[in-house]
Amino acid sequence: MDLSFIIVIFLIGFIGSYISGMVGIGGSIIKYPMLLYIPPLFGLAAFSAHEVSGISAVQVFFATLGGVWAYRKGGYLNRTLITYMGASILIGSFIGGYGSKAMSEDAINVVYGVLALTAAIMMFIPKKGIDDIKFEDVTFNKWLAAILSLIVGVGAGIVGAAGAFLLVPIMLVVLKIPTKMTIASSLAITLISSIGSTVGKITTGQVEYLPAMIMVVASLIASPLGAIAGKKMNTKVLQTILALLILGTAIKIWLDIL
Repeated sequence: MDLSFIIVIFLIGFIGSYISGMVGIGGSIIKYPMLLYIPPLFGLAAFSAHEVSGISAVQVFFATLGGVWAYRKGGYLNRTLITYMGASILIGSFIGGYGSKAMSEDAINVVYGVLALTAAIMMFIPKKGIDDIKFEDVTFNKWLAAILSLIVGVGAGIVGAAGAFLLVPIMLVVLKIPTKMTIASSLAITLISSIGSTVGKITTGQVEYLPAMIMVVASLIASPLGAIAGKKMNTKVLQTILALLILGTAIKIWLDIL
């Protein structure tokens, strides 16, 4: 394990975690393709889809932990939303994470591509007026939230993600949650989700521990910094950044699949 490998993996973790903390996702939507495609560009060994999903699952837990810590004050975290969606996505992510062992590399990439494409479409649906709602006045359909997060959890568990890249557009478009509350609460839900997918990946031997630990160190540094930056940014800018990230990733994954 040479120094160049450590530096490349650390930078992937740092950049991805900073962005994830800023826009309220665990970061797999960014780091999954980065881990697949960037190391070979530097002449380093390529990870398989199973290895990437395993590393991502572990890293997401620590990235979201740092983000939630940064958002813990100010009323950003909706505890009811976190409870209903977090419990459902935990069950779904464990099922997906454990069951992914039986899937082929191509099947994992197809699941990832479908999730990313769905999220990209939803992010470009107009979201008028949601940021005019005061945090204390927010209401939503609890059972709809639970069912949708269960479905997201299964798919996210398969690819080693925690599902925030799909949870965020669902919370914005379907549940009508204000942007900054969505970002903070999705990080907390993703933290819960990552427990299920991480346990599923570890128990089936899909985690490369050294690269995962390098990514974890980068996440703990970068994710809180990104969350602090996100608090200060305009909500429209945050939505646009997330939409473009998801769209770019969806296009890249589908080009490779097809």
